[in-house]
Amino acid sequence: MNKAQLVSTVSEKTETKKQAQDIVELILNTIKGTLKKREPVAISGFGTFKVKETKARMGRNPKTGEAIQIPAKKKISFRVSKELKTEIL
Repeated sequence: MNKAQLVSTVSEKTETKKQAQDIVELILNTIKGTLKKREPVAISGFGTFKVKETKARMGRNPKTGEAIQIPAKKKISFRVSKELKTEIL
């Protein structure tokens, strides 16, 4: 499901498609804003989004075998809730 399909599904429960699009945008922007502040987003029954930081480390270029420095970076991780995992799997 992509964003347009999500808006279409939500619009079945709202008065207009524009209203559904505003709701979806509001939810996504709220999640993005919270993650930018490095705070986790926990949605009960669904899962938790979190920003994790990886440390800088040494790695190898698989083609040449040369040692390279891999810089530290931030990643977004998602951990599925127990309820959702049980329901789907």
